[in-house]
Amino acid sequence: MIKSYDDLLSMEKLYKKSLDKQRKKVLICAGTGCVAGGSLKIYEKIKSLVEEKGLLVDIDLTKEEEGIGVKKSGCHGFCEAGPLVRIEPYNYLYLHVKLEDCEEIVSKTLKEGKPIERLMYHDGDVIYETQEEIPFYERQTRLVLHNCGHIDAENIQEYIGNGGYKAAAMALTMEPKDICQIVVDSGLRGRGGGGFPAGKKWMQVLSQPNPIKYVVCNGDEGDPGAFMDRSIMEGDPHKVIEGMLISGFATGAHEGYIYVRAEYPLAVNRLEKAIQQATEYGLLGDNILGSGFSFNIHISQGAGAFVCGEGSALTASIEGERGMPRVKPPRTVEKGLFECPTVLNNVETFANIPIIILNGAEEYKKYGIKNNSGTKVFALTGNVVNTGLIEVPMGTTLKEVIFDIGGGIPKGKEFKAVQIGGPSGGCLIFDDKHLNLPLSFDSLESVGAMIGSGGMVVMDEDTCMVEVARFFMSFTQRESCGKCIPCREGTKRMLDILEKITAGNGTLEDLDLLYEIADTVKNTALCGLGKTASNPVLSTLEYFYDEYLAHVKDKVCPAKICKGLATITIDTSMCKGCSKCARTCPVGAISGKIKEPYVIDNNKCIKCGACIEACPFKAIKEV
Repeated sequence: MIKSYDDLLSMEKLYKKSLDKQRKKVLICAGTGCVAGGSLKIYEKIKSLVEEKGLLVDIDLTKEEEGIGVKKSGCHGFCEAGPLVRIEPYNYLYLHVKLEDCEEIVSKTLKEGKPIERLMYHDGDVIYETQEEIPFYERQTRLVLHNCGHIDAENIQEYIGNGGYKAAAMALTMEPKDICQIVVDSGLRGRGGGGFPAGKKWMQVLSQPNPIKYVVCNGDEGDPGAFMDRSIMEGDPHKVIEGMLISGFATGAHEGYIYVRAEYPLAVNRLEKAIQQATEYGLLGDNILGSGFSFNIHISQGAGAFVCGEGSALTASIEGERGMPRVKPPRTVEKGLFECPTVLNNVETFANIPIIILNGAEEYKKYGIKNNSGTKVFALTGNVVNTGLIEVPMGTTLKEVIFDIGGGIPKGKEFKAVQIGGPSGGCLIFDDKHLNLPLSFDSLESVGAMIGSGGMVVMDEDTCMVEVARFFMSFTQRESCGKCIPCREGTKRMLDILEKITAGNGTLEDLDLLYEIADTVKNTALCGLGKTASNPVLSTLEYFYDEYLAHVKDKVCPAKICKGLATITIDTSMCKGCSKCARTCPVGAISGKIKEPYVIDNNKCIKCGACIEACPFKAIKEV
């Protein structure tokens, strides 16, 4: 039990000293992606091999032995190359590690200190020995993700040994208003959506006369291709808890809730462990560090409804009601959870708080640009060489993210677009204006996109942008709570039109109607999710109108993705007249004579592709 600020500083020194006894450390990525690739088996294998040699050392304040620490860390970020293993103090990063590599890692690297070059990152003939030299990492600034991949994600002692909870201890000696002011001065904006200033929100809650207040952490990450908050909760759960604790003290709240979707079992498990550990150490509960302040955190698991990412729907879900947004005002800061003033920020926002309190507002503002200070975590996915979790200063350009950190487009393909901000975001294109656009809340809004929670899906030349709009609209329509007519009916009508266009039945009038509905939904929907549901449609109509015209006017999909616009033909020079295609066709669209070339009636053809699979001579093709 830690009873005071001085106790915490003493424990930090002791745990750091104990960590230093681990003269070598093996950090096996135990984020969801690497776990799916078998990293837990790699962890058990390396641990058993080190233990057999009598070299395994855990954090133990009573022992003086030195040896090797083997740990399950959080996400290292380089998801494309998992499972990942980092070896300290050499800072080697081994990629695509297999179970059969474990013995060599122990015998060659841990015993002799020698690198295994075949497991390292290669760029042509260049081998990058250390993690920090790899271009994917070199160009990042990892503040929020600093501990992810570097400490045992399930061990509070490691978090404290690396300075954890010191910011909370400092905050508990300050005036609540002063803490809120530091957050205001830092320029931190909420990292989960529109970028509302976090400090301003805290000040509003602090000023409310109601003695009962709440702190709610939004971990309901529902965007396709997004996994930023999940990785932080899995890799550094105590940082999130510490941020919530500081927020509770700063605003006068004594209860906190983390709302996390049930599809994140690993995140839930690690948060539960972290809350239990923090409570046992006296960092949650009553009279924290002798300050007289009490704070408890509870976990509420959501069922995966996208609309519960919206504040009022989220709080309704915690209360046991159906997750649906309500009309505002009053806003969450006035009447949120259980109709009490509520601080509602997302995971990444709370993870920034200890950094700001420890280092000060001015130091934090050294990162980023004016009105957009600090860093932002992005999930970089899609048609890009290096997919994974990245963190860059606000104001970094799309070009730097996609081509310098992401490594560009694979297989020599051309970059076409990037969808940023998930279903609520928009598609940006390959031109100097967009690629050199600084990633900030304001600049993206000016071109019809948004940072959102930080999902970033890169698309190459083979992508059909009409189909992209249809995909995101399908997701949004399916996830609409149905409370307001513009979103409920508007998303359904937009989806109907997009499906009509991709099926080859669209008209020019459909394009006008599509724009009209999208604009109406944007301006009349009840909640923020409904208001941004049209963004993928509006941005693709603006930047890829020629593709829409090709679909409705020329009845062609330039990317050859939309099956309804494809044409199946038989190459008569290759056809041997075996009749197998005709016998396979389910609608009788193919005719001909044995030993003579067959033909396809495209008015009957349903483009199922059965004939292509059946042809033994590869004479049938889709064009």
